[in-house]
Amino acid sequence: MTSRRDVIKAGAMAAMAGAVPSTVTFADPTPEQRKLDARSFWPDGARLVISVSMQMEAGAQPSSGAESPMPKIDPKYPDLPAGKWYDYGFKEGLPRLLEVFDRRKIKVTSHMVGAAVDLHPALAKEIVQRGHEATGHGQTWTAQFSMTPEEERASYRQSIESIERATGTRPLGFNAFWLRGTPHTLEILQSLGFIYHIDDVSRDEPFLVNVNEKPFAVVPYTLHMNDIVDYETRYFSTAMYADDLKAEFDTLYAEAGTRRRMISVSAHDRIAGRPSRAKVLEEFITYAQSHPGVAFMRKDEIARFAQESPLTVREGI
Repeated sequence: MTSRRDVIKAGAMAAMAGAVPSTVTFADPTPEQRKLDARSFWPDGARLVISVSMQMEAGAQPSSGAESPMPKIDPKYPDLPAGKWYDYGFKEGLPRLLEVFDRRKIKVTSHMVGAAVDLHPALAKEIVQRGHEATGHGQTWTAQFSMTPEEERASYRQSIESIERATGTRPLGFNAFWLRGTPHTLEILQSLGFIYHIDDVSRDEPFLVNVNEKPFAVVPYTLHMNDIVDYETRYFSTAMYADDLKAEFDTLYAEAGTRRRMISVSAHDRIAGRPSRAKVLEEFITYAQSHPGVAFMRKDEIARFAQESPLTVREGI
């Protein structure tokens, strides 16, 4: 398996499908359309949207050879301390993050690995009961990019079943292993009822792409706002990550006066769930909330809005 270190509301689906008929062709918004009052860009007059991702992965990692802060050992031996590092995610990390989000009164999107959901169904259910979104993140840590179309489809079906069984909700969004899907991923996702994916880092706003002559939403990812990149790859201190978050916010908040802007921040169960890192994340949320017109949205909400808004960028549609 490729190491990550080595690569750096109900009925919504039907409503979305009807929101933009596949027979209609849209051009990109004109410069005049896009340079409108900031209140035109997002629901309820919001100026800037922030979407937080919370990955639920603990327990789904391979029993040997899984990435961790521990020195690597021969994969023929079980890596016992690495397993405990992952256990922290469901024992401490996710519960702590859920309390942060409750205190700040925001809802997030949780990308759930199906195998982790099967191991901790009560926790997955609690996440949804608290008002957060459950989305697909594969059934296991097997990289999607190396799968055949048949294997890929089977994996996503399993993931849907695991999430539905535990939470009672069907996932509408998807996040591939390190964003690396296949040329068939979007077609497979669309055929299974997904309405968006996040595996694209090419814009700072949601947009639509053409999949089988129908619009499919992209709610873009941001690698440098990802805790696993900054803490576990670039070895940022909490102060450095805090500075990065604030600088990203300040720049996009300024740009949001004349164009649609959003920020995506990722929090992994075993990483951002650590005490000092959870503190930094909460302080960032508080800072953002101190600015007028900042809204925190789940990614399914963003995807629906992107489908319906005439100002959404449309690539190949």
